[in-house]
Amino acid sequence: MKTTMTAKGMNITPAIENRVLRKTQTMGKYLRQDTEMFVRMRREKALRIVEITVPINGVLLRAEASSEDNLFMSIDRALAKLEKQILKHRTRLDKRLREEIPADAQPEFIEDLTPAEQEERQVVRQKTYTVRPMSMEDAVMQMELLGHSFFVYVDVDSGLTQVLYLRKDGNLGVLIPEA
Repeated sequence: MKTTMTAKGMNITPAIENRVLRKTQTMGKYLRQDTEMFVRMRREKALRIVEITVPINGVLLRAEASSEDNLFMSIDRALAKLEKQILKHRTRLDKRLREEIPADAQPEFIEDLTPAEQEERQVVRQKTYTVRPMSMEDAVMQMELLGHSFFVYVDVDSGLTQVLYLRKDGNLGVLIPEA
C-alpha cells in the first residue's frame, strides 16, 4: 500500500512519519497492495486534525479526526473511523477491497462496536419536491429559511443540478455533478 503524507502548519518529523506508516500498513489486511492512502495533517490553533482518504475503484473512503495538541491520538481516531467504515460497508465494498479478508477479522483500531453501529441504515422516508432554477444566492437564502444543512437546486446560469451544503467549519460548499 502506498501512503502519501502532507502537512499544513506543521512539520512531518521522522517519528510522525514512522507512526503513520506503521499504523496505515495494518490497514493492508483490508485493502489491496496497490491501494493509495492519502494522509493530510494540519494544525488549527490548538487542534491537530488528521484526514485520511482512500480512493478505491470509484468509491472514496474518508475519515477525519481531531484532538487538542495530540497528533498521534488524531491519527488513531481517524484510522478507527476508516476501519469502522470498511467493516460497516464490507458487503458493498467486497469487490473493491481485498476478497480474501476473513469475515471474522479482528478490528485493529476500533475498541468496541455497539450493536447500533453494526446495523445497516435504512431509508425511512422519501420526499419529492419541485426543483426550481435559481441563483446560488437565492439557494443560500432558501436553505437558511428552511433551516436545512443542504439544498438541491438547478443553477439558473448553467442549468445543472447542484447541491449547496453547510460545512463543519460553518462555511458553505457546492457539489456540482459531472457526467
